[in-house]
Amino acid sequence: MRIGLIAPPWLTVPPAGYGGTEAVVGLLARGLAELGHEVLLAAAAGSTSPVAQVAGSLPPEPRHLGRGQDELRHVLNAYAQLGAVDIIHDHTLSGPLLRLAGHRIPVVSTAHNAMDDRFLPVYSAVAQCASLVAISRHQSMTATGVAVSGVIHHGIDATQIPVGAGSGGYACFLGRMHPNKGVLTAIRVARRAGVPLRIAAKMRSAGEQEYFQQVIRSELGGTIEYVGELGAAEKFALLGDAFALLNPLQWDEPFGMVMIEAMATGTPVLSTLRGAAPEIVVDGVTGFLRETPNALAAALPGCAQLDRGNCRRATETTFGIRRMVGEHVAFYEKCLAGALASRAVPA
Repeated sequence: MRIGLIAPPWLTVPPAGYGGTEAVVGLLARGLAELGHEVLLAAAAGSTSPVAQVAGSLPPEPRHLGRGQDELRHVLNAYAQLGAVDIIHDHTLSGPLLRLAGHRIPVVSTAHNAMDDRFLPVYSAVAQCASLVAISRHQSMTATGVAVSGVIHHGIDATQIPVGAGSGGYACFLGRMHPNKGVLTAIRVARRAGVPLRIAAKMRSAGEQEYFQQVIRSELGGTIEYVGELGAAEKFALLGDAFALLNPLQWDEPFGMVMIEAMATGTPVLSTLRGAAPEIVVDGVTGFLRETPNALAAALPGCAQLDRGNCRRATETTFGIRRMVGEHVAFYEKCLAGALASRAVPA
């Protein structure tokens, strides 16, 4: 197949640091190309993905993450150059709604956001002109009134990630510096359990910096350390040396790449029962799932007793790149065969 992939415009593919969607698009592009498909990628200028890329993309602007006008310019340029592909897989929010008049190529759209009041109306409209893919069963089940065509979990290439021994004597937190990621709860859980905690977090936006200054900074010190935003090698070293990833989500996250990244290094995940976490973490095998801070604190030391090999194996099979790419290929084929409503815009 000739496949067009559209990534968001604010980070490169793959990303240099934080960037879950961009990491997934990068793995998908490479995996599809390795299977012999012809891939054309629309991503931020300077992206290092090994597939062909459309011309005219703008440089990445991480500080403007989520800015609408950047995405609109990006997708208009992308669709203008993807006229010769068989199918387009769009990972932006607005792209499927802005297809050029007369564009007859089938479009697949992946929903990377929660199905809450902010996004449900948007995805309801997207599903009218594209085959919509959810990234977890929880996300699909909460998509009230939205026509979801399939569920495909994200995957990871574990062969590119070193296995750690978990011998650092600490738990870690990895994510955005935002209240819904649960960094404050992670600090309090680690203190209650008497466990050192290392925090690596993206802190680029004004809101993230304000939250850090007003809420988190005063909580640091002693065994609680903020180590900044890390590049890929540093991130996997941090995860691999930790005996647990502390992931006390305060929202229904649609997937959560950080959990499978930790598991790829062999590190178990301790998470709240929110969003897709129960689809990723097998309680008592690859981590623990608990509902309250007290229960999280009680379970945290037990992560050191879990078999790290089980965590790694889950990312080689259930959450492996081969499974993810294969499911996407099968989905594209169904769209092209008419088995799914690919919803090409009429001329």
